[in-house]
Amino acid sequence: MFVVSSGKIKTIQEVVSAIPDGAQIGLPGFAVARNAIAFAHEMIRQGKKDLTLVQCIGGMDTELLVGAGTVKKLIYSTGSLDRFGPLSCVNRAFHEGRLELEEHSGLSVTLSLFAGSLGISYIPCNTLLGSDILSNLEKKYPDQVKEAVCPFTGEKQVLLRAKRPDYGVVVANYADEDGNTVISGPLWDTKEMALAAKHLIVIVEKIVSREWIRNYPEKTVIPGTTVDSLVELPYAAYPTAIHGVYDYDAEHLKKFGQLTRSQDEVDAYLNEYVLGTANHLAYLNKFGLEKILSLTADPYKGY
Repeated sequence: MFVVSSGKIKTIQEVVSAIPDGAQIGLPGFAVARNAIAFAHEMIRQGKKDLTLVQCIGGMDTELLVGAGTVKKLIYSTGSLDRFGPLSCVNRAFHEGRLELEEHSGLSVTLSLFAGSLGISYIPCNTLLGSDILSNLEKKYPDQVKEAVCPFTGEKQVLLRAKRPDYGVVVANYADEDGNTVISGPLWDTKEMALAAKHLIVIVEKIVSREWIRNYPEKTVIPGTTVDSLVELPYAAYPTAIHGVYDYDAEHLKKFGQLTRSQDEVDAYLNEYVLGTANHLAYLNKFGLEKILSLTADPYKGY
């Protein structure tokens, strides 16, 4: 571990303990890539509740949090476990009336976060015109979307209210002690979410020196000035992937995708892998070093 003294550096337990019930949280990643798994586990261990999640494409972290009953509302466009199945916990909770869904397009979620990152109150998103998504948003969430007339062209347009999550969570490759963060591979809506969040938590595989970051300034995706808390936690996204570090665990994701069809099996999974483990290291120990190392990314391909 790179030894530093920055006041931003905390444990995953510390950052989660500071998040109140009822908070709105922006999550990173896409399906089975760069999910905030260790964060989701710790939120469940600490019994957080009544959360609102904001995520362009939901993944395993969303499924875990919803399956554990910690979430009251989900703001997203869609989600899945990729080829390993749908978000069965999300679907079941919605159909049983336990989860409120504010459904968008992928672009409209990202644009509303982008507006939040710019500090403006709204942003146009004309691709929603004529869509069922817009009709549903106008009916259920009229305070989040408006139809208007462009003052320049006179054409109809859609205005999206900016979103600023109370907390944003980023899972990344590296950061220095100031929080200057490197993310390898696709970003999706991570940058917009991170810059829109009122408080930003960055979880990295490794904290590196300032000198290393300065040598590769083009790799810095998130500036340290926006980061409130920094956690060094290897394999924080496991069993999902971090590009350039490790691939996803197909065997475990297949198992997880099958068991989520039953809430009883979800509860048993949470008891074994989350509530039954004291911390992230204990969770990783359930899989063994050989399994973990077998997923190390190919230097050329990145996965």
